[in-house]
Amino acid sequence: MRVLGTKLLISTLQKIRNMNTEEIKQFIAGDEWHSIAPELRPSSIKNPDGSIKPFYLRRTFSYLPDDVFELIILNYADPLGKVPLAKLFVKGHIEWKGEHPIAENAQKVDFIADKEYTVTPLHTGFVDLLNAVTKGFNPWIANEAQSIFKKEFPPFGLVDGQVFMEYDLIYVFGGLMFWGARHVDGRGFDSEENRPTNLQIPLIRNGNH
Repeated sequence: MRVLGTKLLISTLQKIRNMNTEEIKQFIAGDEWHSIAPELRPSSIKNPDGSIKPFYLRRTFSYLPDDVFELIILNYADPLGKVPLAKLFVKGHIEWKGEHPIAENAQKVDFIADKEYTVTPLHTGFVDLLNAVTKGFNPWIANEAQSIFKKEFPPFGLVDGQVFMEYDLIYVFGGLMFWGARHVDGRGFDSEENRPTNLQIPLIRNGNH
């Protein structure tokens, strides 16, 4: 029985690994995908000593019909995810750009936030920061969302009229979904040249633990 179970597992992993683009789309659709644990990113912001400021978060991702996606990011002040700072909600389209060389059947994808982009501050410190550095918004209040879609938003480096997008990747293996790992120097995925070349900690399908 153990041998049969091992063969079945290997067969399943091989099928998952060998999916083409359309099969990957079908596989990731229909459920929410979540971070396994709080994740660490190097941000583009530097500390006073020149070191890169860490960015802690959790992701919730949904792939919808017509290549539409929804992404919720919860940003935290601490590595264990106990002090929430902000909630980001992004909705837009995915463009599939062909194979990525990081792994067999990994796919280059562009995430284009062309439908919705909102920010909800969850901490008074972040509220104060937003009120100090942003213009053209209502006063920021904890737990109240505001749209930053196509608006100037200095904390994220967005300029007026800009539709946020990232040059990323998707790789499915063993029932997990991987995106690209952030560059260690804090560079964003803002061009084809800056598309990621490594894998980030994976997302797990809703209901799997």
